[in-house]
Amino acid sequence: MSNNNAASYVMDAGPRDTEELSYRARAVAAAIEVIAAKASGADATSLKVEFGNLSMYADQIQAALKAK
Repeated sequence: MSNNNAASYVMDAGPRDTEELSYRARAVAAAIEVIAAKASGADATSLKVEFGNLSMYADQIQAALKAK
């Protein structure tokens, strides 16, 4: 992948031996993009807090993508 952005580094960082791990890596990458967009805005953003919420954001992204 390697596009020199945070999400591409996530995709390159770990094994994706299963479809589940691949989905999780993509959800984490998407969450990092959300954090990056928020951090580049005018409002003050605590990266420590945002990265503390990274797993929760990824969980929410995966839940939002599940078929109902």
